[in-house]
Amino acid sequence: MEYTILRPISDGPIVTLTISRPQALNALNSVFFNEMDDFITEISGNPELRALIITGEGKAFVAGADIAEMVNMSPEEGRNFSGRGQAVFNRLGELPFPVIAAINGFALGGGMELAMACDFRIASSNAKFGQPEVNLGLIPGYAGTQRLPRLTNLADALYLLTTAEVIDAATALQMRLVQKVTEPENLLEEARRLAGLIAQKGPLAVRLVKEVTRRGLGMSHNAGEELERNHFGDPFGNEGAEGMKAFLEKRKPNW
Repeated sequence: MEYTILRPISDGPIVTLTISRPQALNALNSVFFNEMDDFITEISGNPELRALIITGEGKAFVAGADIAEMVNMSPEEGRNFSGRGQAVFNRLGELPFPVIAAINGFALGGGMELAMACDFRIASSNAKFGQPEVNLGLIPGYAGTQRLPRLTNLADALYLLTTAEVIDAATALQMRLVQKVTEPENLLEEARRLAGLIAQKGPLAVRLVKEVTRRGLGMSHNAGEELERNHFGDPFGNEGAEGMKAFLEKRKPNW
């Protein structure tokens, strides 16, 4: 499938997706959401894939949503644009393998929301983060108000959302918004190393870990325990049996 904004490159079980609209700092528009939706459909059923890395071309990961596209929208059109973005980002989180954001520069507004929709985030030391929507008299539209307090805490989330302050990678790491910071020249290498590490694990187990952990966030502790217990038995007799046998026989498992 041909894309105009997205540039996917496959390397065995790992796909690296580059958002390539550098003249607009990779700003998100309707074309992006349509292409991302198609891309997710294209890769979601591929049993060979083990990880997806998302990064941006140029000096931005994604510098926000496309203001030029939004400026003349009616309230209803704005709601629809928000709903479209939320639906696509939710689909991204539902992929059966981990999605890693490799944040190479500005991750502002919708770009920070895209990063938060990924499973975890690796940042270049020169990356910048922020939710500047209130500067425009707007609020986040792609679930930023919901994901940010869940990833950090309520106070830090409200601080960023109401002040529109742009923070550096070190501060984002301190807030637990990102999991690791690297030098710019090492960013993709580190993201691929982590993706490769995940690719060596039991694919069913990784899928179940992601599914149970994400679903459990919206449940009570007891309901989450039940969900975990029900899925704990799934690998027995197949992938889990191979993994345990390999451990006892001191060999690598044959997934």
